[in-house]
Amino acid sequence: MKKVITYGTFDLFHVGHIRLLKRLKSLGDYLIVAISTDDFNSLKGKKSFFSFAERKEIVESCKYVDLVIAENNWEQKRHDILNNQVNILGMGNDWSGKFDSLNDICEVIYLDRTESISSTQIKKS
Repeated sequence: MKKVITYGTFDLFHVGHIRLLKRLKSLGDYLIVAISTDDFNSLKGKKSFFSFAERKEIVESCKYVDLVIAENNWEQKRHDILNNQVNILGMGNDWSGKFDSLNDICEVIYLDRTESISSTQIKKS
């Protein structure tokens, strides 16, 4: 079984999120989504509109997602990949190059973002 993992806040769930998750799921058989907790977002200087529990429930309802886990810190990616026997780490291309150090344990890919939509833009509107 080929496993794929991705990380993000997934606030104000929108079509860009759906398209990303659909593309990630097409790369394997099992998709794990790690969602930043409220505490981790606070450390990053971010504030989500929806709570972690609400964002988790929303993402869990997406048919492309097999498992949702909490992202508590930057350092856990290596552990998550090894612990879940992940083959591919997939991230949006706004993170290009940032996680290349994980290429020693899995394939790291960066996917294009959906044009003209982001949670940040929605919040500004």
